[in-house]
Amino acid sequence: MIKVMDKGKENYDNVIKEALNFVKAKLRLGGHDYEHVMRVHKLAISVGRKLGADEIVLSLAALLHDVGRVKEGNLHHALISAEIAKDFLESKGLSKEVIDKVVEAIEAHSYSLGKKASSLEAKILSDVDKLDALGAIGIARVFLYSGAKGRSLSESLKHFEEKILKLPSLIYLDELKVVAERRAKFVKEFLKELKLELELKDLE
Repeated sequence: MIKVMDKGKENYDNVIKEALNFVKAKLRLGGHDYEHVMRVHKLAISVGRKLGADEIVLSLAALLHDVGRVKEGNLHHALISAEIAKDFLESKGLSKEVIDKVVEAIEAHSYSLGKKASSLEAKILSDVDKLDALGAIGIARVFLYSGAKGRSLSESLKHFEEKILKLPSLIYLDELKVVAERRAKFVKEFLKELKLELELKDLE
């Protein structure tokens, strides 16, 4: 658990611990589960410390960014997550300034919602969330999610082409673009081999 300093009367360290437990109790969906959240949190804090980001905002946003996936409905999960995060943080007595920054970062993290990140914290969260969708981890997550949702292999392959391989072009921070490209290259190599095997061309 990241250690943060209290500001005034607000005990941020306790709130972060409560957010951690809150998310752990809720997120069990394959691919967007507690383990995903913890990887995103760890990477976000690592990057944030190097770039001088607000650790409190970044930590809370990373922990709560996918909590809206527990609800089904027409509203986008990032918007639901932001709403749940806002209610949760207000119940803990955090300042409007901190809550607004957390909400902005959560709303801007999603690829499919298309909202641009403006703050450093929002850019970091958006980037590290995308990194976790690439590389070997990203491949594993696609099939975890497909299994949970009953998607076929062909539908999973389509998801790689339509979303996953486009993610490197959406990375904000130069420091992370190289990592994204390297992980995307691994995904491409995997897909190439998988298609060879599906078409039995690896037997030729």
